[in-house]
Amino acid sequence: MARRPGLDRRTFLRGAGASALLSAAGVKPARGASLANPMLGGQEQVFDFDEVYDRFGTMCTKWDGAVQDMGVPIEVGMGVADLDFRAAPCITRALAERCEHEVWGYLRRPSEYSEAVAEWNDRRYGLEVDPGRLVWTTGVHPALIAALQTFAPPGSRVLMTTPVYSGFYTDLRFTRTVTEDSPMVMVDGRYEIDFDDFEQRAARSHVFILCNPHNPTGNVWSEEDLLRKGEICLRHRVVVLSDEIHCDFLNSGSSYTPFAALPDREIVDNSLTFKAASKSFNLAGMKVSWWFTTNRDYEARTRSNTRADLPTLGLAANHAALTEGEPWLDQAVAYLDGNQDFVASYIREKLPSVKYRKAQGTYLAWLDMSEVFEAVDAERLAREASESTGRNVSPEDIVQTWVAENASVFLSPGDVYGAGGSGFMRMNLGTQRGRIQLAVDNIAAAVAAL
Repeated sequence: MARRPGLDRRTFLRGAGASALLSAAGVKPARGASLANPMLGGQEQVFDFDEVYDRFGTMCTKWDGAVQDMGVPIEVGMGVADLDFRAAPCITRALAERCEHEVWGYLRRPSEYSEAVAEWNDRRYGLEVDPGRLVWTTGVHPALIAALQTFAPPGSRVLMTTPVYSGFYTDLRFTRTVTEDSPMVMVDGRYEIDFDDFEQRAARSHVFILCNPHNPTGNVWSEEDLLRKGEICLRHRVVVLSDEIHCDFLNSGSSYTPFAALPDREIVDNSLTFKAASKSFNLAGMKVSWWFTTNRDYEARTRSNTRADLPTLGLAANHAALTEGEPWLDQAVAYLDGNQDFVASYIREKLPSVKYRKAQGTYLAWLDMSEVFEAVDAERLAREASESTGRNVSPEDIVQTWVAENASVFLSPGDVYGAGGSGFMRMNLGTQRGRIQLAVDNIAAAVAAL
């Protein structure tokens, strides 16, 4: 395990000089917050997640990209899965300190970086990760691509339980592999695996990409579900690639089981796990992630396809997040859980034409808007638009445009998440509750006017 840092110059600067560093970096403390360092006997900071932080004009995909894509004003961007909260102050402090050294040559990565990842997994999940065997990458996508190139030759099938994260399909296109979608079934408003279909498709697949917690449905898979999927994959010689990037976002009553923590060693040895702090601390732009496996053969083979030159500031930000950012994250998770409760209650009471059951995990809401699709005649409009433009326009594209034009809200269309996504839209709740209130009020007014 990693050493506990002493009160060296860097630690002292973070405590005694925190206010000055934050000021220099343009970061103000949260309303009523304390900047005292807990290591020096100070009070824990309380963070203000209701503070509206303007991201327009920063080439932000979630906001600037939404306006560009839709061609109309957008009041609330709720697309790509990142957060609108001011970063944890420990991250900004670490970046400000590193920027004081104005040389940007080659960086040596000390063992403390890997040890911080191992300690995080042990502390939060009880998962033992060997820091010496941790493999660093510039993102989960490059890591998944390396694994796909290792275990799935071009033209081979990759199993996924759908609807599932749309980015996986871009990885399959890049590796020239073929999707094998196993549609999940809805039971009492919650998705479940169709295990008969899953096994039938596993028999002709090379790899299974597992998403836990599941994007976009918000399922947090039980140990029983994971073992059953793992047993099927092991029986059919299908390698499990477990993307667990959303694992820190658990809503009340949910419990996360890492695939690598399953009690069957054979099943665990047939897998690789992919993680990052990019969702947890909103560090997607910092381009740092990691993967690990207990299988030395899988590790060696996948390492041969992995190449990552990591950014200096990304490593500094990630290390600060993992070693000092836990209070910020815990408060953010509680706030996001409140966002989920708010939206589930609002939809139930004021938007009956939309169906939503609160997600077990993630900060995403998977909305059944099939009644809205019918009300706007999305099928007919999509067919006419496809014929007139020569492009494949889906009913989900039509509803996405309708919501943008009539409610000034950007949602992600459900069809890009594979089989089972028709009639759904994904809403990102990783923003201030006031913005969420504005978004659902606007959508409710637009639906009422139909």
